Amino acid sequence: MKKLFLYCSYTGNGEVVSEVFKSHNYDVRKVIEKKKMPKSFFLSMMQGGFRASIHSKGKLVDYSNDVSNYEEIVIGGPIWNARLTPTTNAILKETNLSDKKLTFIFYSGSGTGKKTEKKIKKLFPEASIIFLKEPKKHKEELEKLNILFK
Repeated sequence: MKKLFLYCSYTGNGEVVSEVFKSHNYDVRKVIEKKKMPKSFFLSMMQGGFRASIHSKGKLVDYSNDVSNYEEIVIGGPIWNARLTPTTNAILKETNLSDKKLTFIFYSGSGTGKKTEKKIKKLFPEASIIFLKEPKKHKEELEKLNILFK
């Protein structure tokens, strides 16, 4: 069964998670949004949180939405303002995920996201969801992923 980890990352948490998936023979694709975030942490939080709260969908750089060769897809991304990022929203809009085994991995400062979970369960009722609290900083959080590799 071909498996894909499709992710976005702004602070390096996604890269840490992607290494785990690479080590378990997943194909890995990083998705990048055209719009750059401000360099200031405060401004990036303000802008990102606002864009997430209005469910903005970002424009993606060289994104291939062809996932037809994969049976299992794991989508990873941060949570901003308890919501999906514009990049994740764009992935969901532009990619046909029907008939795929889906798991979502979300990383955030709190490690939770009720609004995010509610949205994903509404869109993909059968999908699994795992929340990680800043895996770049808290490596022990990566152990939560072991359930996927049994």
